[in-house]
Amino acid sequence: MKLIQLPTQAFEQRLKQELEENPALESGKEESSGLEDEYGDSIDTETETDTINTDDINIDEYLSDDEVPDYRTRTSNYSADDEEKNIPYAAGVSFNQFLINQLNTVYLTDEEWTVAEFLVGSVDESGYIRRPVTDIMDDLAFTQNVFVDESTIKRVLKIVQDMDPPGVGARSLEECLILQLKRKEPSENILMAIEILEKSFEQFSKKHYDKLLQRHNIDESGLKNAISEIEKLNPKPGGSYSGNSKIIEHIVPDFAIRIIDGELELTLNGRNAPELHVSKEYQNMLAGYKSAKDRSKSQKDAVLFIKQKLDAAKWFIDAIRQRQQTLFITMNAIMAYQKKYFLSGDERKLRPMILKDIADTIDMDVSTVSRVANSKYVDTPYGTKLIKEFFSESMKNTEGEDVSTREIKKILETVIREEDKKKPLTDDKLANILKEKGYPIARRTVAKYREQLGIPVARLRKKI
Repeated sequence: MKLIQLPTQAFEQRLKQELEENPALESGKEESSGLEDEYGDSIDTETETDTINTDDINIDEYLSDDEVPDYRTRTSNYSADDEEKNIPYAAGVSFNQFLINQLNTVYLTDEEWTVAEFLVGSVDESGYIRRPVTDIMDDLAFTQNVFVDESTIKRVLKIVQDMDPPGVGARSLEECLILQLKRKEPSENILMAIEILEKSFEQFSKKHYDKLLQRHNIDESGLKNAISEIEKLNPKPGGSYSGNSKIIEHIVPDFAIRIIDGELELTLNGRNAPELHVSKEYQNMLAGYKSAKDRSKSQKDAVLFIKQKLDAAKWFIDAIRQRQQTLFITMNAIMAYQKKYFLSGDERKLRPMILKDIADTIDMDVSTVSRVANSKYVDTPYGTKLIKEFFSESMKNTEGEDVSTREIKKILETVIREEDKKKPLTDDKLANILKEKGYPIARRTVAKYREQLGIPVARLRKKI
């Protein structure tokens, strides 16, 4: 069950760990082929170690160091399949260091440098300084033994705010946007945008366009152009630098679905199906022990150790095969259940589906399906999707049919996208439209779905 839960990359790490810890487990194809089982792996008919009598064993010749281990004779050349697959760390200068480097190019007194360095250290990942000047003044006195007044801090703050990226060191969104506009080439639209932010930021943030038109004595075209300039700005100037010390996120799909001649074809990522076999050398050790006459305790302990490793290797190989089979059967059932969606890519064709639907289909426990769905991705013709996203609850439409909540959300998203942005639809109006389309849901449910889709309320969707 633990192996089933692991996505591809975590599974590879688990596999690597097992190979390192168990010398009786080997990867790759066996050199000598025996009988072939249903998976295509070689089977040795003498691997049943339970029948070996450990009383008549001599392991001296097998535990000697006379022979050179075969790994010492291998070349250091690796094929593309053997490439290191660990996720690299992103390179680059940290945001804080990026700002410090700019400070080094500015002439500052010792006192100003201490204040500037402290201000840079107060800049958060988004690029803001979210602390009152009085607090910064007190901290400088207590921690740096530097006593300066508010005017000095504000003067040095302006130096910090002149650095890149534009908007850095702002104490509010309003100040951040204004700082960026003042770095642009002055124009009628830019100057009006600055005036709106400086004098009517609250009305702008609430999209009270009628009040803006009256207060600033401009027409709709002028207001639209000014707002267009503001919309081009970056509300989080530090965002492009803040993540450069984190691990690069990289999704490896566990499955792939392709449409071939109008039919769906499912494949399991080959990295989930490694070639493993039990060590031939360890099997040969046990096979040759019967001819020995010595029966010391240390020899018996060594034999027991080898037998345990062989058993563990066989168990692990079997567990991986079961994992492969469970993953494929589960995803195949999901693909069949959502066939209309996978053939079209239209989310409105997603059927209501819960874990129990798939569990009943493949005759497995709900927890098993959950482990497959929660952490696995599938590469489809419409992008890489998290499998659990295909599951959704259902509700009845006006015709008494079960429809997926995903389908309702998609229709809601479409209605909002096509609305008149000068007069956005309220949640009550959206509920009425959905009811007319055959989906009788309450206003509060519409609000919940809208929030889950990341869509703001009508007032904030308004455009001039």
